[in-house]
Parts: sequence; C-alpha cells; structure tokens
Amino acid sequence: MVDFIGKQSGNTKAQENKEVYAFAFAENRKRFLQGGGLFFAHKFLTANYNLRKKRVFMNTLVIVLIAVVVLGLGYVLYGRHIAKKWGIDPKAETPAVKYNDGKDYVPTNGWTVFSHQFSSIAGAGPVTGAIQAAVFGWLPVLLWILIGGVFFGAVTDFGALYASVKNQGKSMGMLIEKYIGKTGRKLFLLFCWLFSLLIIAVFADMVSGTFTSFDAVTGAPLPNASINGSAGMVSIMFMVFAVLFGLIQKKFNFSGWKEFVVGVIFIVISFAIGIKVPITLGKDGWSYIVFAYIFIAAIVPIWLMKQPRDYMTTIMFVCMIFGAALGLVIGHPTMNLPVFTGFKNEQLGTMFPILFVTVACGAVSGFHSLVSSGTSSKTIANEKDMLKVGYGAMILESVLAVLALCVAGAAAKNGVPAVGTPFQIFSSGVAGFFEKMGLSVHFSTVFMTMCVSALALTTLDAVARIGRMSFQELFSVDDMKNAKPWRKLMCNTYFSTIITLACGFVLTKIGYQTIWPLFGSANQLLSALVLITLCVFLKVTGRSNKMLFPPMIIMLCVTFTALVQRVIGLIKSLSAGQDIFASVIQLVVAVLLIVLALIIVVNSFKSYAKSKKNSETETKEVAE
Repeated sequence: MVDFIGKQSGNTKAQENKEVYAFAFAENRKRFLQGGGLFFAHKFLTANYNLRKKRVFMNTLVIVLIAVVVLGLGYVLYGRHIAKKWGIDPKAETPAVKYNDGKDYVPTNGWTVFSHQFSSIAGAGPVTGAIQAAVFGWLPVLLWILIGGVFFGAVTDFGALYASVKNQGKSMGMLIEKYIGKTGRKLFLLFCWLFSLLIIAVFADMVSGTFTSFDAVTGAPLPNASINGSAGMVSIMFMVFAVLFGLIQKKFNFSGWKEFVVGVIFIVISFAIGIKVPITLGKDGWSYIVFAYIFIAAIVPIWLMKQPRDYMTTIMFVCMIFGAALGLVIGHPTMNLPVFTGFKNEQLGTMFPILFVTVACGAVSGFHSLVSSGTSSKTIANEKDMLKVGYGAMILESVLAVLALCVAGAAAKNGVPAVGTPFQIFSSGVAGFFEKMGLSVHFSTVFMTMCVSALALTTLDAVARIGRMSFQELFSVDDMKNAKPWRKLMCNTYFSTIITLACGFVLTKIGYQTIWPLFGSANQLLSALVLITLCVFLKVTGRSNKMLFPPMIIMLCVTFTALVQRVIGLIKSLSAGQDIFASVIQLVVAVLLIVLALIIVVNSFKSYAKSKKNSETETKEVAE
C-alpha cells in the first residue's frame, strides 16, 4: 500500500498533496508534449522527485511482495525457458559422477549443492551494495536488483554452471582455454587471481572488524564487546562442528530431514557455547583467525569443511531472511529513504556507472560464475538440479538484497540513512524485529552479528579455494610430472594458497571501504568476460545465445567506465599526496585489470567471429 502522506496524514493534507501532484503532472505533461520526452524525463526525476522524496512514503511490505512476485516469475518463466532452450538431460552422467574422487568431484544432493551455491555467493555484497547505493534513492536500486537479478545475474550464474557441467566440470579458466585459446586462459586466470585478492581483502577486513572487541585507535573495550566476542566464538564453533558434520555425512550420508536435524543441533550447540564463552580479541587477532580458517578451508576436501558449513549457514540465512520478512510483514514499516535523489551523489559519483557496480552481488556478479564452475559444477549429481542451483540461488540472493534495502529504509529517519556500516544497519534492524517477537536483545544481536559475518565467511572460504586454483592453473602445464621444479612449486597446493592469502592479507591494511569501488568494478567486468565465453560455447554447440548479448554489452560499458573513473580518481589522490600507499596499490591493480580485460575482450570477440555455429556437437562434448 502506498501512503502518499505519511504518518501525519489527514483529509486536508491529502487534498493538498493531490493538488500538488495534479499540478506537477499537468505541467510535465505539457512540457513533454512541447519539449520532448528526454526533457520530461530529466526534469521529472531531478525536480519533481525532489518534492516527492519528502512526501511520498512506500510501505516496505509492498516493496518486498512486488520483488518476490517479479523474481519468482523470473525463475518460473524465464529461468525454465532458458533451461528448455539449452537442454537439460536428467539421464546424462554428470562430471561429479563420472570423475568422483572424493575430494573435488563429489556427487551431492541437489539441495545441499544449492546451499553451497547460495551461501558462497550470498556474501556481504547483497547487503553492502544495496544499502550503499540507496543514496541514489530506493527506486533505482530496486529496479536494478529486479532487472539485473532475472536477466543478468541468474542467467550468468546458470550459464557458467551449465557450460561447466557440459565440459567435464571445467573451471571458467579451462573453458576459456577451450573456446577462446590458451593466451586468453592465462590472462583470465591472472585477472581472476587479482580479483580474488580484492575479495579476500574486502571480506576478511569486514569480518575482523565485526568481531573485534576493542577500539582500533584507543584500545578501549567497545560497548558491544561481549556481543562481538560471542558472535566470533559462534563462528569458531561453526568451523569445528562443520568438520564433525562432514565426517558424519561421509559415514552415514544423511539427507532430507536427518541432515537438517543434525545441522540444527550443531547450530544450537554453537550458539550455546558462543553466548556462554565469548572471545574478546582485537581486530588483528581476529584477522589471524580468519586467515587461518580460510587457509584450512582452501586445502581440505570440500566435503570435510566447506559443504557442511555452507549447509549450516544456509539454515541460518533462511532464519535471517524469514525474520526480516516476518518483521516487515508484522511491522510493515515505511520506506523512509527518498524515492530518487538525483543522478549524482557527492560521495559515490554519478549514477551511471556507480549504481551498477555498487549493487553487484544482488543483481549480477562475476564471482558467482567462479563458484558455479569452480565448485558447484563438480558436485551436481543430476542435470535437473542445475536450474535451482544456478538460477535459483541467484534469485534468492536478489530477495536478500531487497530485504536489506527495506531494512535500511525502515531504519532511516526523515530520508536520512541510519548511521553505521551497511552490516551494522542491517543487523541492528533485523535484530530489532526479533526483539519485538519476544527474543532477548543479547541473543538477537549475537545471532544477527553472526549471520552478517557468516555472509562474508562463506564467500571467503570459497574465494580462497578459487584463488588458489587460479594461481595453480596459471602456472600448470599438461605434463606436470616432467615440469621444472619452480613450476611444480607454484602449482603446489600449500604454496599457492599461502601466496594468495599473503597478498590478500596485505590488501586488508587498506580497508574495505577504500577497496569496495575497485572490487565492484572488477566483479562486474568479470561477469562480462564470462558472458563472452558463454556466447562462444553456446554458438559452437548449436544453442541459442541471443539472451546473453544485452547483459554482456551493458556490463562492458558499465565496468570499463567505472574503472577509468577510478583510475582518474586515484591519480588525483596521488597528485594531492593523499593516502599514497593505498592509492598506489589500487592504481596498479586497476590498470592491470583494465589492460587484462581489454586483451581478453579483443581475443574473445575474435574467437567468437571465427567460431562456427554448431561445430561442436553434444557427442563431441561428452567424448572430450
């Protein structure tokens, strides 16, 4: 329901607003007819919405319901349409079954794979991006999430998973070698590795800061030290019980309600221990713990730690999403953020391209394709599970982004966003919903703090493995037995993991707020590069690829513009002598990303032009 007059509404006020809007509409209709549609659009958004942002209030429940309907229809209609268009064979032998090695290739229940996919991709991005971009107004963010989620993000994720399953579970780097060439593969792997460092730095810094109990400047205990310490201890218990859960699954292979019950029991025990025995550490201490965890997660078999932890985390995610949704249903607070604030923001810059790189994971994310092709494709037991894993997980993440936007909108006052980081705004908002349902303040806050940190941790353990694998593939050759010693060292699991995490650790010193714009640009550019590869794959296998061209072209324009703007901004910062260390590091990474991306794009388009339609049959795909 739309309340045009807010809490102070009345008959007189309503009549006044009706007259104001009638006059505004008449004036703009006249200008449209006389001066053209572009003039109308510009004046309407910049002038009249300035008026409306003070007077128009949307019920958050309506926004959520609209989003759920649109995203649900997107899955049922567009997702299934693409799956039917490309073809899914439930009887085909998947790579997980064919190459089952008990480590990377492991046939797994479809819902467990879905849990892994969702928890890996639903990191801090949908929360952080949606809330940060709300400075442009809630309507542009909502539209981008809905349109991007259905037609951009979900298609990319599903396409990457589909292509990988149809190619023996190959990672995106190997797919690029097959369809673009070896040079393209090497450049792409270097791009992915650099991108992995950005993700590790951003999310590790977020998690360490979330659990810290002491002020970074004064060293004094924080007011919420006990809550942060409890949430940190819960996370540690999650890691411990994840291993135990994995061993139980390895022996008994539980599924359905049995698997769910075991997961819930371990979650309850973890929270009981965490609340009773909090760990109070500074940011540096938690940073060491986080990096130790992702080191272990990157080298052990995926079934031993990552899959069971992802399953437990997904149960928490569902509770968090349910709590946020139920709070919005019961309380149905007003969206207190403005509808639209203008095309330019003093902090972030112009809406194009900043909106589209800030709202990344909730709309489209290149990182998701690395998860789809790097881990999920190797655990799909039946092709019929690909749609819900690839397309469905992205749709659910878009729902999470909308919920984050609405929670932030409910927490705002008079059009001014709440004070704090996106994590703090979201966690405190949902915790407030839980409190109204009768849960204690302490438990609610610990639960939400753990949830938002788990969002980042599930991304970290996935990207640590992906970064390690990208580094290994970068230096690998066909005949590794006779390879030179230095190449064997580079491909060593432990060495490649240490190098990747060490570089990521250095970048954490810059701070996630500083790195986020560069991360967002690189993330979206990666999605465009993946889409180019998928276009070639679909062309040579005789499948339709028309639905990929619009998102590919748009994302190329968006990301290159954003990266160029970032480079210009960093050069200005260096010229002014501001934060030289951070600016130099970012400038080097940004320039490398641009150069690598340009070369990959040129090579990819050349390969696409040279490739012949239907030159690779289904028989050839399976036989290779």
